[in-house]
Amino acid sequence: MKISQILLTASLLLAAVSANAQHSLTQIWSTEASLPVPESVFYSAQDKLLYVAQIDGKPGEQDGKGAIGKVGLDGKIIEKDWITGLNAPKGMGIIGNKLFVADVTEVVEIDIKAGKILKKHAVEGSKFLNDLTVDSKGNIYVSDTETKKVHLIKDGKISTYFEDLTRPNGLLAVGSDLLIADAGTLKRLSTDKKVTVVAEGMDKSTDGIEQVIPGEYIVSCWAGVVYYVKSDGTTQKLLDTMADKTNSADIGYDSVKKIVYVPTFAKNGVVAYQLK
Repeated sequence: MKISQILLTASLLLAAVSANAQHSLTQIWSTEASLPVPESVFYSAQDKLLYVAQIDGKPGEQDGKGAIGKVGLDGKIIEKDWITGLNAPKGMGIIGNKLFVADVTEVVEIDIKAGKILKKHAVEGSKFLNDLTVDSKGNIYVSDTETKKVHLIKDGKISTYFEDLTRPNGLLAVGSDLLIADAGTLKRLSTDKKVTVVAEGMDKSTDGIEQVIPGEYIVSCWAGVVYYVKSDGTTQKLLDTMADKTNSADIGYDSVKKIVYVPTFAKNGVVAYQLK
């Protein structure tokens, strides 16, 4: 065999190994179990910390007990009750110095520097606003699991962006497309409102979505499962904590250090994992 053929064969083998490489999560730290029902974690590179949405009650109740806390990247709780007076806060997103939070029937706008609520955007007809994502143009998308819709906030105006889903939860704006975690299926919604299935067959409680590299994602499921998902439809189970009843709700992700932040919901904490 010629050297060129050997090199070609070796490169093809390496490509095959790389394509089939298995990923893993290794625990780095866990916070104290003092965050009441953390549903969502948002990693902020600009603020170098984690924002944690705490329901502190039932997921759909408007009881004013919800809060946003701050957690350090070392797992130490900085300020448990940074923002209070929310109901059952869930998905979050940042535009400039403003944090936006899905809160049952409203999207709450928070001034990060001042640490105060600026405005509450009521979403008409909504019942269970869940996840939230922001695209590169500053458009805000928020899912409503109960009404099976995705709403859009553009230039301060709220409209229904898409409906007729199953139980939409996790959202992630990728380029001009929108990824939707919908009852065990990861869907891609294009700007012309065409839906394609990226992957299916996951636990029905699909929750958060984060992009690792283009075409590869991490998808969490509230029941306690985290998957590595590729655009060719393959899924790999990275984490399964269902046996000890530890939830894995709406995850956060540091794409530079490849750290996944998992809110444990009923276990009242956040766990950080190194992705390999």
